[in-house]
Amino acid sequence: MENEAEAEAETAGLSGVRMRVSSGSPLEPRIGFSRAVRVGAHVAVAGTAPIGDDGSTVGPGDVHAQTVRCFDIAERALAEAGASLADVTRTRMMLTDITRWEEAARAHGERFADVRPACTFVEVSRFIDPEWLVEVEIDAVVAGGHGGGRLG
Repeated sequence: MENEAEAEAETAGLSGVRMRVSSGSPLEPRIGFSRAVRVGAHVAVAGTAPIGDDGSTVGPGDVHAQTVRCFDIAERALAEAGASLADVTRTRMMLTDITRWEEAARAHGERFADVRPACTFVEVSRFIDPEWLVEVEIDAVVAGGHGGGRLG
C-alpha cells in the first residue's frame, strides 16, 4: 500500500527522505511512533508485539507462535519500506522469560537461517500487555539503497 511518505520518497530517490510505515495500530499516534522508518538505505522496525488483526494477542502462552506473529508484522513493514528479510542486518529479541529463548530462537532460525543477521536476546520485566511474551526489533540496510535485496 503506497502512502504519501512512500510516494514522496520514491520521487526523491530515497536520498535523505524519511519514509514512515504504519501498521494501523491505534498506539502509533498516541505514542508518536511508526511501525518502521526508512531513511536512504536504512530501515528500522520498531518493537513489534504479537498482535492479531483483531487486536488480540496471538498465541497466548506460546513464545514460538508469538515470535512468528511478530516476524509476520515486521516482514510486512519491511516490504512496505522496500526491504526484505534478506536486507536485515540486526534483530533484537526481547522476552519476559529468557529461559524460553530457544522457542523464540527456533522462529528466528526459520526466517533468518540464510541471512544470519546480528542478533541479541534480552530479558525484560514485562510489556504493555501482560499476555505478550516477546517483542522483536529489526534493522535493515537495503542492497543498492533502492529496492529490497533478495537471497540467491
